[in-house]
Amino acid sequence: MVWDGIIACYLFLAGLGAGAFALAALAGFVKPDATKLRLAGYVIAPIAVAVGTVLLMVDAKAGLMNPLRFFGLLANFSSVMAWGVVILILFMIVSVVALVVMLRKKSTPKALDVVGLVCAVAVAMYTGLLLGDAPGFPLWNPVVLPLLFLVSAASSGFAAVLLAAHVGKFGGSDGLGFLKKTGLAFPVLEAVLVVALLAVTASVGGSAGPAAAASVANLMSGPYAVAFWLGLVVVGLALPFCLELVRAAQAKKNPEAASSGMAIVGEACVLVGGFLLRYLVIMAAVPLVLF
Repeated sequence: MVWDGIIACYLFLAGLGAGAFALAALAGFVKPDATKLRLAGYVIAPIAVAVGTVLLMVDAKAGLMNPLRFFGLLANFSSVMAWGVVILILFMIVSVVALVVMLRKKSTPKALDVVGLVCAVAVAMYTGLLLGDAPGFPLWNPVVLPLLFLVSAASSGFAAVLLAAHVGKFGGSDGLGFLKKTGLAFPVLEAVLVVALLAVTASVGGSAGPAAAASVANLMSGPYAVAFWLGLVVVGLALPFCLELVRAAQAKKNPEAASSGMAIVGEACVLVGGFLLRYLVIMAAVPLVLF
């Protein structure tokens, strides 16, 4: 195994930060007066990505001993990780600027939000490309994985901001109609992409076939099956979807009746699923060298 739980945390936090910024920026286009909700997103974004980047540096053996070694990657732009460093730096700059502007003016320029959205999408997809670029792991498909991590990043980031809103009781999401759709669409999209990833991996033949089959078996019936079925599928995908359906039904009858406690549980489950997705994709992957 090349990477472990530290990288899973980095991938999760980077995606979460990107998704949180995306929600804050999109809210600025739809409901600019949702100041507290947007501020939560702009606060979460740089903090999550910064913590994740520190974890990446530690895993790269730079850590506290020689942190500048991490930036030495910029000398090799043929490396996906080098482009990742550039993307992370750009995102951090834009997200911090957006936070400062938001704190001072209670709003952000639309141009800044657009640039931030582009950087956020790049960060979210890069987390999948980072794995897809590693040779010898059939489960880390370079086509499906970036798309899966992009959707999961949006889902996790949205959940983090909404969880903060529900816990802090500052609301702001009422006028964001797209959140009602994403709350139901994201779990379905993630489930479809998870199935696609497993199907594509299982179809791999030739010398990579045994490693691909073993990777899928690790998730479906092997040592990670409980975490996959119970943690990711049930807690991370099915439960948030069902809770959102119930809340949507409650809101139709009486908008005031929608349970905040149910929303908190649902958003927390999304975060659990977001982390488990990355952890399982890393830990269940079997390299070709074992066969």
